[in-house]
Amino acid sequence: MSFLKNIFNRQPAKPAVITVVSGLPRSGTSMMMKMLEAGGIPPLTDQIRAADADNPKGYYEFERVKRLDKGDTAWVAEAAGHCVKVISALLQFLPAAYEYQIVFVRRDMAEILASQRKMLGNRGEDSAKMDDDKMAALFAQHLQQVETWLASQANMRVLYCHYRDILARPETEAQRINEFLGGRLDVAAMATAVDPNLYRNRQSAS
Repeated sequence: MSFLKNIFNRQPAKPAVITVVSGLPRSGTSMMMKMLEAGGIPPLTDQIRAADADNPKGYYEFERVKRLDKGDTAWVAEAAGHCVKVISALLQFLPAAYEYQIVFVRRDMAEILASQRKMLGNRGEDSAKMDDDKMAALFAQHLQQVETWLASQANMRVLYCHYRDILARPETEAQRINEFLGGRLDVAAMATAVDPNLYRNRQSAS
């Protein structure tokens, strides 16, 4: 009798919760990954993309993430207990079998475009081909679509952070992120991981 009771009382296993850092490219996602690592969440990364002048602290990337839209999702199970960086354009391809807590980093569009232009130059590519107005419009439309989509996903919780706020108030923002992720992180270490010297494409307030 007790055996049957155990069967009927058995609750279905809860899906694993994956911690995701997202945003547009050059929005500060690598900095956020470093903060979470300092706070106590190990990053899922393969170290393939090495640190360089554009990201001297490292990119914190996992190459297989770039193949999400091709159906490469088997690796997602490995992300449980870790944090993983997924750019905003690939969020929709994350498998629905998991729950996600997403720290989404926003940044002033002019700063993102300036950072991308500088990166192109550092790679020896012609940054003059980049149309800032067109890119800004495309990115703005994309962000609106992504945020609307995220709001409708029952298996995704999202905390929006702004790059400028993190640089200006690292302790406050680290505490906010900690509360969102369950309150077990080392807030002081997270704040210390923020390097204001890397704010190199700052736009003056108007």
